Amino acid sequence: MPRKLELIKSPIEAEMKEFEHRFRDAMKSKVPLLDRIMHYITHRKGKQIRPMFVFLSAKLLGKVNDSTYTAASMVELLHTATLVHDDVVDGAEKRRGFFSINAIWKNKIAVLVGDYLLSKGLLVALDNREHQLLHILSDAVRKMSEGELQQISKARRLDIQESVYYEIIEKKTASFLAAACAVGAASVQSDQAVIDKIWQFGQDIGMAFQIKDDLFDYGQWRIGKPVGIDIKEKKLTLPLIYALQQASASERRSVINMVKNENHKASKVQEVIAFAKEKGGIEYATSKMESYRDRALEALQTFPENEARRSLKDLVYFVTERKK
Repeated sequence: MPRKLELIKSPIEAEMKEFEHRFRDAMKSKVPLLDRIMHYITHRKGKQIRPMFVFLSAKLLGKVNDSTYTAASMVELLHTATLVHDDVVDGAEKRRGFFSINAIWKNKIAVLVGDYLLSKGLLVALDNREHQLLHILSDAVRKMSEGELQQISKARRLDIQESVYYEIIEKKTASFLAAACAVGAASVQSDQAVIDKIWQFGQDIGMAFQIKDDLFDYGQWRIGKPVGIDIKEKKLTLPLIYALQQASASERRSVINMVKNENHKASKVQEVIAFAKEKGGIEYATSKMESYRDRALEALQTFPENEARRSLKDLVYFVTERKK
């Protein structure tokens, strides 16, 4: 049975409300155009999964404090900055059902908005002398950039191996979720071994999160969303990587040719999706996602039993059972 986000949020409901207030304040600018764009961003917020991981990780191990709010604001500012830049890189016109910043204000302004958000994230840390939190999150942003560039370079050659796929998603997605958990823990806890343990929990759920996202591209579970976008962008993800490993040399050549040269044709994209399904790519990727999910749940069991741990468990299931 799918978990409801409102129930998962209940132990940190007051903290999330206070966070939203502080986050809106952190986004303000004296430049009218920028302030208008910041207002647009704050009113089309997503599920706020990452700040939830910050607050629940903090509450798992201690008492939420000003450092925790700083950590959550940094996470959301830096995450939003990467989303704005991603939309420019991908030429995306929509984000969470709304027009992207680049679709409304064009690329030049979108890049500068991303830079502004990034600088605000750094300043929130420095203004509050939170150097450890800044180090954890800056390292995650570095890894995200490396992961995206690695994926782009591999897409050009279409030679990605399963081990490289895990390396890419560990950097581009899992590192930031791991950092969100780690800064939450670091805001209430000085024991590095404990911070490292919650970081690993975050990394495992981040790996599961990205594999789930990649499965959506093959029409698995996603409601009312287009499929085949990764294939059109020549991104080889786990379902197709596994399927190609099971194929004969001639099948492999044919599918790679479709991805490389015919990815603009809807019929060929559907053919590639059908091939991945037929070769067991969906089942294999699902089993890998569930394996990372189970590792995250096992790690969670080693922490003290409290309402935050119960919500984190439900949040793990939420991100792996979501329909969009």
